[in-house]
Amino acid sequence: MSNYKAVSEHYLHGDLLKAIQTAISELGKTIDSITIEDLAPVDEFHIGGRQATEHFVDQLNFSKQDHVLDVGCGLGGASRYVAHRYNNQVTGIDLTEEYIETGNALCAWVKLHKHISLHQASALSMPFQDKTFDGAYMMHVGMNIDDKAELFKEIYRVLRPGASFGVYDVMRNKAGELIFPVP
Repeated sequence: MSNYKAVSEHYLHGDLLKAIQTAISELGKTIDSITIEDLAPVDEFHIGGRQATEHFVDQLNFSKQDHVLDVGCGLGGASRYVAHRYNNQVTGIDLTEEYIETGNALCAWVKLHKHISLHQASALSMPFQDKTFDGAYMMHVGMNIDDKAELFKEIYRVLRPGASFGVYDVMRNKAGELIFPVP
């Protein structure tokens, strides 16, 4: 992935967890009282936020027993929604280590850490065995991956036959130079 470092650095904050803790405190909440709804404006920063997550993920019809992959999970907001709403086991990957560390902390805060596992990894080379997941989705991830064919090949590799897979993204698939990361 030629733009791996640029994309990862673009999303780096430096002290994201502390910034979220400060914002939570300003809302009059504590780590013990925070909910996934409280976190949604911060950790679902794709177009449409939580409302888009609900509309999109609800169409994928995940079953309660499904192990679901969140490709490009960011802070894990959609992962938390899926785990909370459907009681699924969710595994997420993202390039940005700070997002993974922060996301795992947020999962612990809302008591979903036993249902969600977030890992730093590339969507083009996932650290999972073939046919691991019953379903998957990606939200605003493909727009930052130049090699779309390799992306979808890798996702196909880790999905079980008959798995649901959803894409909520802004992508261009025509020739021409793009400057990553976008937006």
